[in-house]
This record gives sequence, C-alpha cells and structure tokens, in this order.
Amino acid sequence: MARKPDKRPPQLKIAAELRAKIMSGELEPGAKLPSTAELAETYAAAPATAHNATKLLQAEGFVYGQAGRGVFVRDRRPFVVRTAAYFDPSERGVTYKLLNVAEVQAPLDVATELGEDHAILRHRLMLRDEEPVEVSWSYYPLSLVGGSTLARRGRVPGGAPAVLTELGYPELEFADRLSVRPPTVEEAEILELPEGIPVFRQFRVVYSEDARPVEVSILIKGGHLYELMYRQLIPGPESK
Repeated sequence: MARKPDKRPPQLKIAAELRAKIMSGELEPGAKLPSTAELAETYAAAPATAHNATKLLQAEGFVYGQAGRGVFVRDRRPFVVRTAAYFDPSERGVTYKLLNVAEVQAPLDVATELGEDHAILRHRLMLRDEEPVEVSWSYYPLSLVGGSTLARRGRVPGGAPAVLTELGYPELEFADRLSVRPPTVEEAEILELPEGIPVFRQFRVVYSEDARPVEVSILIKGGHLYELMYRQLIPGPESK
C-alpha cells in the first residue's frame, strides 16, 4: 500500500529527523550539529529552513547554540520517569509543589473507575532542578478518605500509600492507559512547553485488595526530554 506523503513544513521534518537521532544516542551529548549549509544540502532545503529547524530544537531544549562555534546537542540524556505507583521524591532529586486539595465532582472517566461521583482531589506539579516535569490530578474516593490527611492541604508523610494502608486499603496494583495528544492551555502554561510539543497522558487506576479502586490519577508530561520506563517480570513457562 502506498504511503501518504508527509505534508509537514520542511523545518518540522528536519527537526524530527535530528530529534530522533538525539534521543536514540546517534547524536551524542556534546556533538556538534552539521552547519546550516550542510543541513540544507542533506535535506534539500533552503538554508533558512534548516536554520528554523535548529531553532525549534533549541526551544525544546535538545540543543544549544554557541556564538561563532555552532549548535551542539544538549549535555544531558532524557530524564527517565519510572512509572512506579509511588516513589519518595527525595531519593531522586525531585520535588512536588501542591497546587490544590479539594472535594470535587469527579470527571466522568474518573468517577466511572472509582465507582462514585465525589472525590478528594490532590493537584500537584512535579519539578526536577526547579523545572516542571509533570502535572497531576489524583482523585481518591470521598467515602474512603474523607476526613483523612489526604483531604487536607499539606505534605502527607509516606504519601497516599501510607494513608490508604492505615485505612485498610493498601495499594497493590496499578494499570495505566497511555495516550499522546496536544496539551491544553493550562498544561502548556504550567509545564512551560515550547510550541508544538505534545504531552503524554497517563490515566492510572490504583487498586487495593479485591480489585478495589482507591486512586485514579491523570498524569501529564511533556513529550520532549522525558521518557517513560515500564518494567514487568515475564512469567516463566512453568507458570503459564
């Protein structure tokens, strides 16, 4: 079957090719990009188009320019976000900023998973080196956590898992649905996203015993500079 031609503007195509090489490691941190003239020749484009492509990558943080020397690949690898249900931020150089805690009418998809309409929302921004990484909305069943420390503003020692365990509902399993889409205005502003950057959307349901849903979180991350890591044991032949 014939492929449909890529109708994106030429600068986006060039930026996409270079971005893929950077993320794969083919262009290593510190490597100098080809000159504007070389890029223009390689991709059969006008010099201005090649220049615009590198400007896009600079805005995204993939490369940086040095006057009189050229454009170089950033000197850091993509930040790998491990997809554990919970981690202690202090162990990873990551901090959280609590944006809001409130009793809310849960969004339809959240209410469907929780099995009830009202929830306690904890809205947070995750930062790394003071740069925004992820904005999240975590919902907990009001019938379960109403009156607990999860329903109050402020830091929760041990996080939600500690509170839920005390309530008799330890977090045992989670399931993610992952999608990619353009950001909303709020997401683009709070994550300080360059123009044109999509976001990862993780819709996570955390379960306790008897498959009881105890948390639903919507996690939004910029689709540049970050990677998600999933790890799962594969059962051996004897367990199949």
